Amino acid sequence: MKTEPQDEHQWLQKLVGEWTYETEAMMGPDQTPEKSTGTESVRSLGGLWILAEGQGEMPGCNDTATTMMTLGYDPQKQRFVGTFIVSMMSYLWIYEGELDTAQTRLTLNAEGPSMTEEGKMAKYQDIIEFINEDHRVLTSHVLSDDGQWHQFMTAHYWQKQ
Repeated sequence: MKTEPQDEHQWLQKLVGEWTYETEAMMGPDQTPEKSTGTESVRSLGGLWILAEGQGEMPGCNDTATTMMTLGYDPQKQRFVGTFIVSMMSYLWIYEGELDTAQTRLTLNAEGPSMTEEGKMAKYQDIIEFINEDHRVLTSHVLSDDGQWHQFMTAHYWQKQ
């Protein structure tokens, strides 16, 4: 039953380390972007999974939050898989995604509560892109009723030296 790490698992290991981040989020169509900062500690679990725990300000709520992301690769599905939770929300986000051909951008798809309509679900994408080994960017998008993906958050991560 033991799984040997594949190239996709090894790609995830680039996330391992101590990071600081700065985010800019649009909390509504007519609102000014909100900025926040924090830290993230990412560790490997058996070379197959990464566990990323973040601490920082949460845009739109004047409070700090703890986040936890898990990411791995499922060779049977041939897809990246994972979860995301945050201390201020009871929803468990489930990720499934793929790496681009240049192997610099991981697109993770999820479904979760709509930010604009109470009780409705929406489709989301989180995209992790490496600029270089010490700088990565996470962008979050939501699929709107017009069928277009709209970016609502950007987070720049820098590896601590």
